[in-house]
Formats: sequence, C-alpha cells, structure tokens
Amino acid sequence: MDISLVLPLLAIGDPAFKFLGAGIAIGVGGLGPAIAIGMLAAKAMEALGRNPEAQAVISGQMLLAIVFAEAIAIYALVVAIMIGFIF
Repeated sequence: MDISLVLPLLAIGDPAFKFLGAGIAIGVGGLGPAIAIGMLAAKAMEALGRNPEAQAVISGQMLLAIVFAEAIAIYALVVAIMIGFIF
C-alpha cells in the first residue's frame, strides 16, 4: 500500500469527525420521521377516500401524529447541533 494514499487520512483531525458524526446524526434522525410522515399521509388519504365524512377527525389525528413524528426530527437536530458545537 502506498503511503501517499494514507497521509491525507491522517490529516483528518478531531473536528472533522465531530462534524461527520453530526451529519450522520441528522441524516439518520431525519430518515425515520420522513418515512413515518409519508406513511401517515398515505394512510390518511386512503381513509379519506373510503370515508369522506370523517375528514375532520382523520385530519386532526393525522396532524397530531405528524407533529409527534416531526418532534423526533427536531430532537435529532438538537443532538447534531450539540455534537457539532458543544462536545
């Protein structure tokens, strides 16, 4: 193995790994809520197609579930900011 290929990797310091970890935290932390919100909206539209009279109940419960899913993404954002700037 050529040493010239390894030297740039050795130049990566602690701050680089810190920000890499923050990026991974927000990436993984945003993936779950994105999937959850997509599934929630799809099922809500399916329920509205089957029972349009229940639009008020379905929409309210869907919005509440989306808020809870989005809160998880906000927690991931807070953790990523803490990793990047505090630790």
